[in-house]
Amino acid sequence: MLKISQCMIVKNEERNIEHALSWAKSIVYEQIVADTGSSDRTKEIAERMGAKVLEFEWVDDFSAAKNFAIEQAMGDWILFFDADEYLTAEDTKKLMEYLEQIRQDPEKSQNCLAINSKLVNIDDSGKAISVYDAMRIFKNDEAVRYVGSIHERLGIPSENVVWYDAITVMHTGYSESAIKETNKIERNIDLLRKAIAATEDNMALKVYLADSLKTRSDEESQAEAEKYFTEAIEHGADKIFYKLRVKAYIHLLNKHANNPEKRMEFERLCVKALAEFPNSLDFEYYMASLLNSKGNYKEAWDILKAGEEKLKNGGDIGIAYHAQADPTMLYTQLLLSAQGLGDTAAVIEYALLILEYDKTRQEVLSPLIAKLLAQGKTPEELFTLLSEVYTISDPNDLLIIARAATGCGAAEFARLVITVAQEIIQAG
Repeated sequence: MLKISQCMIVKNEERNIEHALSWAKSIVYEQIVADTGSSDRTKEIAERMGAKVLEFEWVDDFSAAKNFAIEQAMGDWILFFDADEYLTAEDTKKLMEYLEQIRQDPEKSQNCLAINSKLVNIDDSGKAISVYDAMRIFKNDEAVRYVGSIHERLGIPSENVVWYDAITVMHTGYSESAIKETNKIERNIDLLRKAIAATEDNMALKVYLADSLKTRSDEESQAEAEKYFTEAIEHGADKIFYKLRVKAYIHLLNKHANNPEKRMEFERLCVKALAEFPNSLDFEYYMASLLNSKGNYKEAWDILKAGEEKLKNGGDIGIAYHAQADPTMLYTQLLLSAQGLGDTAAVIEYALLILEYDKTRQEVLSPLIAKLLAQGKTPEELFTLLSEVYTISDPNDLLIIARAATGCGAAEFARLVITVAQEIIQAG
């Protein structure tokens, strides 16, 4: 039997610690919690759940704390997940099966030191925000240790890391509520400024700082973030981790996308980003949005359909943090292309796909209702079509439809929908 150690460092994780120790309980040999100064019930809960809780004096260094926890571990493999990260039950089973495959493969057993997998950031509603890759599973080996005081990473050669995309690490720590509750952004900003001050010109740290600063609303922080992101892009690919350059491009493209005064800069960045990352689904999305805005609907359509095909069939989507997490990004642009091309069937298809992800999107539902009524669809036909997304027997769903109908001027249909909703309420 493989022995698995679960390790984590924590501070004031009362909200997450029980789940953090529960999801892996059935597969681990031991659970080690290094507490860096909690003032809530984190330690009490962890001890009650059977974890080995150790005190670690915080020294503004995440690697030091994590390496301390690793040194206490007795297992063959280590799961080092944050308290707000977890695997589903299905993925936990897959992981154990894969670790056993590695154990039985002489080459992998000797050479594999760590497993890289997908990590999905999810919001308060449980929807994916972005997708990254993460190294949370590694051998208990003296050669495997964290480096870097913040945004720490395992110092392992790439040839000793295997990619396993059958599992996905779920991360709730960057939801809006979690950020407000933990104040982790301000903590990170302070630590990053200290780390930058201790180095001559660490562009990676500046990008991490910019990524934190962009969440602030004041103009000074926004300007500083833009400065570092721009510097990262113009600095040269050999001077910064290439994945961080993707972050820089995405921030600037988002910032300039709807600013008419930045139209030329947005186009320049689209071209530059795609030249540097030619297979990135994220940058293909931005290029398609540019083409749609210029009326080049067919060209945008072709790019987007190719991207959609890659998503469906596991094609090469390059470094894509957002479009694979939220396909409605592509669907929204495909809807615009279809409208520009006058393709009614495609308009209906992509409007419904968007609404399947978020049925409350009035800006999609209202034009869809208007279009269908303009085509001569009867209320019964409209109900049938919308039932692909909405539960017509649910008054709440009917009220969403009624509001959208009112918004597009379809007052008669809106009254009919409200009448149906009232009858359901009275009957139930």
